[in-house]
Amino acid sequence: MEQQHMFTNRMIRNLLVPVVLEQILNSIMGTADTMMVSNVGSAALSAVSLVDSINVLLIQAFSALAAGGAIVCAQYIGQKNYERANMSARQVLFIITAISVAVSAICLIFQKPLLRLIFGAVEADVMRASETYFFYTALSFPFIAAYDSAASIFRAQDNTKGPMLISMISNVMNIGGNAILIWVFHMGVAGAAISTLVSRIFCAVVVLYQLRKDRQPIVVRDYLKIRPDWAMIRRILGLGIPSGIENSMFQLGKLAIQSTVSTLGTAAIAAQAMTNILENLNGIAAIGVGVGLMTIVGQCLGAGRKDEAVYYIKKLCVIAEVVIIVSCLTVYALARPVTILGSMEKTSAAMCIHMVTWITIVKPLVWTMAFVPGYGLRAAGDVKFSMITSCCTMWACRFCLCVFLIRVMGFGPMGVWIGMFADWTIRGIIFTWRFHSRRWLEHKVI
Repeated sequence: MEQQHMFTNRMIRNLLVPVVLEQILNSIMGTADTMMVSNVGSAALSAVSLVDSINVLLIQAFSALAAGGAIVCAQYIGQKNYERANMSARQVLFIITAISVAVSAICLIFQKPLLRLIFGAVEADVMRASETYFFYTALSFPFIAAYDSAASIFRAQDNTKGPMLISMISNVMNIGGNAILIWVFHMGVAGAAISTLVSRIFCAVVVLYQLRKDRQPIVVRDYLKIRPDWAMIRRILGLGIPSGIENSMFQLGKLAIQSTVSTLGTAAIAAQAMTNILENLNGIAAIGVGVGLMTIVGQCLGAGRKDEAVYYIKKLCVIAEVVIIVSCLTVYALARPVTILGSMEKTSAAMCIHMVTWITIVKPLVWTMAFVPGYGLRAAGDVKFSMITSCCTMWACRFCLCVFLIRVMGFGPMGVWIGMFADWTIRGIIFTWRFHSRRWLEHKVI
């Protein structure tokens, strides 16, 4: 029976494990990065967290555009049309790198006015540190975009191990660079930023070099000779832009919620910040399952096997549910030791553990259906539905309900999570209905 399916259990395991590990590693390393900068002082930490809120917004957008390209590549590979798969890969690299160079140039030219516009009147030393950190991280945008594009092309052809290894080495380089530049050379925020820039350049160079090798279906050489094919670019952006808007809206929503939480006092802010980190950690592995699902569904639909696409969405939802339960219980067990290690005040630690307890109860019940089928639907080209649903539930529940609960009802930081639970539940119901309606199978990507 197993042989009748396009992907055996072993193939699924080989595809998913590296993606999941890469997601977990990136998340842990990001946290370690922030902790190392916190040793420089509070102005440095504030600058890094403020600038990272912009950086994450842009990097998520590049990543979503790359995912749009990966869907096109995966469908051509499923169709066994390797010539078109190669053409689409070249266009993915061209357009996303071009967009990132333009974004990087705008950020560098309008650096000071942009930071003042977004952060308003922050203290002078925070603004100085922000300008330094933003300068180096903006230089790295084209490299992170090139890496995302090439990594998504590898994933589209079932190679998730390569991007994972490159990402692992680059993360270790980043932490090592931080240690040397911050603690040995005392370069502060500039040290952290330069270390990030160097590790991103390394990622881009290695992954583009690997893409030139003949051992895979998609081979891209002569990068400077790539010319735009506007019909293919429209197809890629048609899938990537709605996903980019969806990702960016999530980040904007987070920023908007932050400003509401910041009215609650220091203890609540600290509790919410730590809870955010822990909630991110307990969901990151299941997001990896979703990323892998896009490749599987893309290839099934390229091969014209709609029944297989339906089967794998169901199968990977079950896998994601198991992963979520294990992740939530693991993070719950670690929550108390983490609050002690982080030297949190008693009030903050108690608030944090209260919120993590509720997340551990609710997340396994509703999270999987709210997110994992969405990856499969996007791989089928059903990106606008996903974008509209996510934006509506996010602004209605995560933002409006959350602000109402905190500012009017006096719920404290728990109001954020009640809004979040409502968002997950409604999204889960809508995506389950959409999945069973089979309307998502009517889209044509290629």
